[in-house]
Amino acid sequence: MERVAALVRRYVDAGRYPGAVTVVAQRDKVMLFEACGRSDVERDVAMRPDTIFRIYSMTKPIVSLGLMQLYEDGRFQLDDPVVKYLPALGRPKLLGGGESSREMTVRDVLMHTSGLAAPNSKHVVSRLYRQAGLDSLTRLQELPAFLADLPLQADPGARWIYGISTDLVGLLCETLSGMSLDRYLRERIFDPLDMTDTGFWVPEASISRFAANYGYDGGGFKLTDDPRTSSYTRPPTYLSGVAGLVSTAGDYLRFARMLAAGGSLDGVRIIGPRTLRFMTANHLPGGQDLAAVADFGGETKRAGQGFGLGFGVLLDPAVAQTIGTPGEFFWGGAASTAFFVSPADELAVVFLTQLRPSSSYPIRRELRAAIYASLDD
Repeated sequence: MERVAALVRRYVDAGRYPGAVTVVAQRDKVMLFEACGRSDVERDVAMRPDTIFRIYSMTKPIVSLGLMQLYEDGRFQLDDPVVKYLPALGRPKLLGGGESSREMTVRDVLMHTSGLAAPNSKHVVSRLYRQAGLDSLTRLQELPAFLADLPLQADPGARWIYGISTDLVGLLCETLSGMSLDRYLRERIFDPLDMTDTGFWVPEASISRFAANYGYDGGGFKLTDDPRTSSYTRPPTYLSGVAGLVSTAGDYLRFARMLAAGGSLDGVRIIGPRTLRFMTANHLPGGQDLAAVADFGGETKRAGQGFGLGFGVLLDPAVAQTIGTPGEFFWGGAASTAFFVSPADELAVVFLTQLRPSSSYPIRRELRAAIYASLDD
């Protein structure tokens, strides 16, 4: 694992990342758990193993798994129209007029084929979202009525458009469970896995462990969110399934190790192994990859990679031009965080830092190469 640790240290020593925590676990052994650099450069705070990070889109796999727990409970079917549970959503029109060929389903919102636009893209529907005041919504429950008045970017099922769909996944968790999303995730995932530092905000007693967030600045970085004054230090009213959670490397490792072990950890079952295998299969139309069907890629838009119900999936390493094991599943966050799990290798990896955008450096692909090169088959 020394080559893995050295790779991350080079980034930090070169002033590309302020600091990072890197964790690699295989089977029951944690092979690497290293913190380096600073969590807050301005205050000269050293990075700690238990530093708290904004995980942004690494929220999506957690919330998606939460909804699939309710699938196991028999609360819905994947081909159910979303409007069955969220009547205010109605049946949105297509951009340019006309009805969509069918209603979006629960499966569509889990796999980003709902036709909903990404709020941060350059597409005209994204601009309509912003003009209509998407950022002014104060509660998740307001989202269906907001979207009902706006067109879809594409017919449901036709294209993969990364973005807002997982907020509807979170709202479905609330609607079907009768609990707020924060309570639901706490009771069904975080408490059973002993993920004590994961949630939608950082309590006052933990703010000293909360990392600063930085933006890319021509090879360096600049402060964009002070941990002492950040909105994450206050309980939010809008509980975003898209990007709302904070977590630590230790907490997310427990989530990842549960996934690597087939849905249970330390004798606690979170999701059934068959359900998990179903979630991490490629669900894109016709078995295609993201390069063929994605309109807006977000964290990834690559050949040889598919998408399941909340996870990216490695289909063919040669086509993807990245070392890995077919069946590996993964995702990342906007501040350059990442995780991946290889069930075949019983491998779980978590990398946490705080630099936006995630495309600033190719750390994710480099980490895969270093980690897989370190394994004995």
